[in-house]
Amino acid sequence: MQYTGWPEPGELVVGKVDDIENFGVFINLEEYKGKRGLAHVSEVASGWIKNVRDHVTEGSTVVAKVLEIDEGSQQIDLSIKDVNEHQRKEKIQEWKNEQKADAWMAIAFGEDLSDDRYREVVTALLAEFETLYDAFEKAAIHGIEALEDVDLDDDDVAAVVETARENVSVPYVTVSGYVDIRCPSGDGVDAIRDALDAAAGNGNLPDEVELSVSYVGAPEYRLRVRAPDYKTAEAELEESAERARAAIASDDGTADYHRERHEE
Repeated sequence: MQYTGWPEPGELVVGKVDDIENFGVFINLEEYKGKRGLAHVSEVASGWIKNVRDHVTEGSTVVAKVLEIDEGSQQIDLSIKDVNEHQRKEKIQEWKNEQKADAWMAIAFGEDLSDDRYREVVTALLAEFETLYDAFEKAAIHGIEALEDVDLDDDDVAAVVETARENVSVPYVTVSGYVDIRCPSGDGVDAIRDALDAAAGNGNLPDEVELSVSYVGAPEYRLRVRAPDYKTAEAELEESAERARAAIASDDGTADYHRERHEE
């Protein structure tokens, strides 16, 4: 995503070295359309600099701190030396994430996505999330629920969620569902206990999956799955409910699965 305005003093920006002179380095700002800054030789590296090219190369990507801005003269003063290694890595990762999010926008809304349409969707998402990447990540984890306060129509929300769940990789996701277990037989308590044990997996779950079953209020029980990705979590959740259904059915009971908790 490229901004059309100006960066703020103190902001960290990603840029590509465009030209190297004895007095400093010209840098094209990747995140700000048409903006170019200058890092004076004294701001390229600490200490005395014999040759600027010993520290930067043309075409390389750098992270710089914005020192001053003069919009009248279209001048942006930058510092490379004021950015430590941790800040550099963090900013580069943030920039790469936003590039990914841009690509996901094209997947969700088509390669011929107009600038106006792009701004419309992005503005709505950024009103609720810190970054575009954050919006897609939350959509991948929580689905439509994550975007319920975003000012987009149902089709747009569905497009974002579908794209997020097919493309976003997150360390772990947690999903929940509910199952209503009923058994009219005389030994119904034992039958329900067996069904809950079956739902929990009886110790036979994959190593990367965590599943818990908790009591909500008769006859409702919560199933919660933690897994490396959304598809695995959803599959394990449905399999858990199916195990409960199969176990209780042998005692003429029922297990009705639903994603949302019943209102009291």
